[in-house]
Amino acid sequence: MRKKVLWLLAMTGILTILSGCTEVNQNITAESEGFWNEYVVWPLSQSIEFFADITGESYGLSIIIITIIIRLVLLPLNVKQLKSSKAMQDIQPELQELREKYSSKDAQTQQKLQQETMQLFQKHGVNPLAGCLPLIVQMPILIGFYHAIMRTSEVATHSFLWMQLGEPSYILALVTAGTTFLQQKLMMSGSTAMQNPQMTMMLYLMPIMIGTFAFFFPSALALYWVVGNLFMIAQTLFIRKPMMKEQETGGKTK
Repeated sequence: MRKKVLWLLAMTGILTILSGCTEVNQNITAESEGFWNEYVVWPLSQSIEFFADITGESYGLSIIIITIIIRLVLLPLNVKQLKSSKAMQDIQPELQELREKYSSKDAQTQQKLQQETMQLFQKHGVNPLAGCLPLIVQMPILIGFYHAIMRTSEVATHSFLWMQLGEPSYILALVTAGTTFLQQKLMMSGSTAMQNPQMTMMLYLMPIMIGTFAFFFPSALALYWVVGNLFMIAQTLFIRKPMMKEQETGGKTK
């Protein structure tokens, strides 16, 4: 569990670093050079323009549409991640027994613990890295869309609902923090994660961090975060909840 917390913190750090580099303050154009610009940011920027034209110059609706499309494309990976997480939860009692059996901290005992842990993973067909792979695949796409929003100049000059897309919206920032908290709360509910103080800390820390970013970033980006969070909430309710219910009933069907 500690490794998972460190992984989340590392990914947050990478997201923060990448959000502030690679010409983020320069408009993206057809002349922008580099693999990242040509094959990631520019196509996503053109997609924003395309859907804005279809929706009558509504860049807010365009961002919503593309966010949903991206989340749908990534849905199989997210389902894989959820199944991997559930599989890890299913073997937690056996993992705990191994930790108690090999509680000594000497090198020989710890090596034996690692060997039997890997045997347990193989026995149940669990890949401890399977839950990380979807995150690795998703991150460049999501960061690329962030850059497309920030570097498409037309986005900043348009409004959506009460928001000027190029300016921060404090109301939307609060909604961003709230939906981030709800999404994480649903993901952790019914799992052993809620019993871990580190994961509980992340439950409150992540919404505060994302909400703080949203207070200073353009509302177009906060809109993207909120739509993504709402999609993930719906995904959790329709996919993960039935999985957890099946686990609670022992996989029995009426």
